[in-house]
Amino acid sequence: MSVLRRPRTLRAKVVVGTLATIAVAFALVAAVTVIALHRFLVDRLDQQLTAAGTRFTNHLDGSDDRDADNGPHRFDVVAGQASGTLGASVRDGHVEAATIIGDDNHSTSLSTAARDVIAGLSAGGPRDVDLPGVGEYRVLIVHDHDGDLIVTGLPKKPVDDTIAQLVLIESIVFGVALVAVGLANAGLVRLTLRPLRRVADTAKDVATLPLTSGEVVLPERVPAETGSGGDEVTQVSVAFNHMLDEVESAFAAREASEDRLRRFIADASHELRTPVAVIRSHAEYAQRVGDEEMTRSLRRIEAEADRMGHLVEDLLLLARLDSGRPLAREEVDLTRIVLDSVSDARVAAPDHHWQLALPPEPVTVIGDDHALRQVLANLLANARTHTPAGTHVRVVLREQPGNVLVEVTDDGPGVPPELAGRIFERFVHGADERAAATGSSGLGLSIVAAIARAHHGSVAFDPAPGATTFRIELPTS
Repeated sequence: MSVLRRPRTLRAKVVVGTLATIAVAFALVAAVTVIALHRFLVDRLDQQLTAAGTRFTNHLDGSDDRDADNGPHRFDVVAGQASGTLGASVRDGHVEAATIIGDDNHSTSLSTAARDVIAGLSAGGPRDVDLPGVGEYRVLIVHDHDGDLIVTGLPKKPVDDTIAQLVLIESIVFGVALVAVGLANAGLVRLTLRPLRRVADTAKDVATLPLTSGEVVLPERVPAETGSGGDEVTQVSVAFNHMLDEVESAFAAREASEDRLRRFIADASHELRTPVAVIRSHAEYAQRVGDEEMTRSLRRIEAEADRMGHLVEDLLLLARLDSGRPLAREEVDLTRIVLDSVSDARVAAPDHHWQLALPPEPVTVIGDDHALRQVLANLLANARTHTPAGTHVRVVLREQPGNVLVEVTDDGPGVPPELAGRIFERFVHGADERAAATGSSGLGLSIVAAIARAHHGSVAFDPAPGATTFRIELPTS
């Protein structure tokens, strides 16, 4: 059995609700009309029945129409009775005579089954009786001067036919009216809700826009009358346009703020590069000519200068990626990058166990060779920095339909729960001693995520202890 679905759109709900209301009203009108007409016709039939019964009674009381052998009454000789009138006499539960008057003074006798039904009747006012082989009759039963029961009946078929014809006419008229009203109402509702549809289309266009960052250009406003008047749909359109204006202003302010921040980071990084280089060069020079104590201090200065230099380079890279500057687009041998990165990691952290799984054939992608090398270097540096000696780190390169997957898995302690939701944010790093000793800036994984997005790829991770996995997916073209 199929289940009727509820209408989904507002237009359909309004049309269906209106039609349902009108249909209920039509049904009530039809029911009241049918009941009133049926009552009227039955009352008129009862009046005719009473008149016919009076004619029967007057005829029987005024003359003796029985034969010499005291035979049954003759109902077919009563003048003025309409065609189809039933006349019957019952004595002591036995039907002595039963006749249905026909046209041209012809009469019809009743069947045995119909006589049995009449024989079981008692005196009383008009009632409905179903006579087998004849149909439904409206009967009136009275006593004559001999004490017999005189049954007078008129057929109900004319009443039923009239009611059936009325129901048919009402069904046709109301059905046509309902269809016409439905079509007219659908057109009117469609015309009335057209501005609301434009609001919905505009909202869909806004929903498809990338609103997280960058310049946002909102679509054209919904045509609507100005002012606070108008119907509810117009008021919604005006309010929606006002909301779009406010949202566009907010996005413009946010974009301006982000642009100022990017310029500040870029300018600050450029300004820092020169003093960092000067400090580094003077430290190297002083180490060559100074004593042992000065050399130790200068080495410390050089180490901090190197750390500042790496931080500046990372900030410059993030600023370039945030500003939307495109990376190089060339064919890159990702297998070679993974192999070189793992080899460098083995040299940098010989106390870790490095494992590598590569496909039998070289894997290539379209992207920036230097940026992809930095992705692998940062992931492997993150694995060796935040795991103790003896940790197994496994790097897997796998080619899939339409993309390439790189997985870096270690069996270390995992990512702390308080950092799991912010692991790819900037300046987020663990507070463990190994991270502090290496001078982690907390920019490595944010650079990984930014470079992956710039290559139209994605980055994800599973922080489970003993199987922490970072996954990079890059499109092959």
